[in-house]
Amino acid sequence: MIFYGWWNPWFVLLMLGTTTLDYNLGRMIVSAGENLKRKKLGVVLSVVSNLGALAFFKYTAFGVESAQSLAKAMHWGHIDVPEFFQNIVLPAGISFYVFQSLSYCIDLYRGHAKPAQTLLDFTCFVSLFPHLVAGPIVRYGIIAEQMRHREHSVQKVTYGLTRFSFGLAKKILLADPMGSIADSAFAAGPTSLTQFSAWLGILAYAFQIYFDFSAYSDMAIGLARTLGFYFVENFDSPYKSASITEFWRRWHMSLSAFLRDYLYIPLGGNRAGSMRTYINLMLTMLIGGLWHGASWTFVIWGGIHGIMLSVERAFGRRVVWQRLPKLAKEVPTFVIVLIGWVFFRAENLDAACGYLSTMFGHGDGLADPALILEKVITRDWLFGHMIVCALAVWLMPNTQTILRDFVWWKAVLGGVLFLVAVSMMFARGHSPFLYFQF
Repeated sequence: MIFYGWWNPWFVLLMLGTTTLDYNLGRMIVSAGENLKRKKLGVVLSVVSNLGALAFFKYTAFGVESAQSLAKAMHWGHIDVPEFFQNIVLPAGISFYVFQSLSYCIDLYRGHAKPAQTLLDFTCFVSLFPHLVAGPIVRYGIIAEQMRHREHSVQKVTYGLTRFSFGLAKKILLADPMGSIADSAFAAGPTSLTQFSAWLGILAYAFQIYFDFSAYSDMAIGLARTLGFYFVENFDSPYKSASITEFWRRWHMSLSAFLRDYLYIPLGGNRAGSMRTYINLMLTMLIGGLWHGASWTFVIWGGIHGIMLSVERAFGRRVVWQRLPKLAKEVPTFVIVLIGWVFFRAENLDAACGYLSTMFGHGDGLADPALILEKVITRDWLFGHMIVCALAVWLMPNTQTILRDFVWWKAVLGGVLFLVAVSMMFARGHSPFLYFQF
């Protein structure tokens, strides 16, 4: 709690407030026994309070901005609101710890978990620092037994530190250089970006967000292992996917499972016919997009994936598609993912549409195409970093596979990577983890 509140102590009170409320609502649900009305009341109060807190801090400014834009478009005049509502600071990790606290009450209601014995136990679960601010999303039913009984050993500590070192190296040596290319490309105006450099920029962002977020997951899993905890894996080489459906089985797997179990299935899943299934998929992905950020660009990003999930469910099992070589399915899947990343990365809809226009040959282009390429690619051998990233994504196994059979030389390799990453971090600096903003 001290670590979390170092930046803003007031946010500790918010976390303690939601944690205490959900702990007591959980006790209410359990003590209700066969009284379904009381149990449902407990769940409803948990959902309303948690999502209400999340909506206030994350979506108030978005709602105000959207209302003002609508009023302007409809010629209703300007809507004046207090400046306070436009400058609300987003508490770090609120999207993650709210989901985890909320899932506790839902799991108690469903009978999928046993209640926490004390408030201290539940607070420990919510505030467990390795995954607090950026996941993976860990459920109470999985972690509760580990809090009561877990084993410590030299091998677990060594594995955990090695996993942490691999993650740090991915962040500093791979994600940050790709961020330099992506930032330059997305910051360029319509007259200073070629079609080739636009594709290069979004490819760099795809590498950046993957190595950045999977790096944090590796570091969280590694830190947890040193403390005796086992966290769920969060990534499984997602860019090797042959469909968007497979992509969501490999990308941010803890969030995918959460959306499936607590949103898609309660909406009806695939139990009410094809059309209802497509609607449920779309709603799940639209809400999933909005969870990532308070902007219409995130909603569109979620919509793209929702449409593709629905299309693949309708046509993906056709014989012709199944007989295609794996590479012929991986390439179009990755291109769709890249198009979605444009909306995820762009500051607004106009910027996203302009960037896509340039990608597909409709931008203004450059009088001298070499300008942006010289500035971006040759700086600090960034193009070499991109080649290394591509090899790591498509040819190398992922971190958990590399460390599956853990032997001494892998620990030595982790130590070397740690020293190199720390040296580079002090030499050129580093950027915050991307998912801290979500």
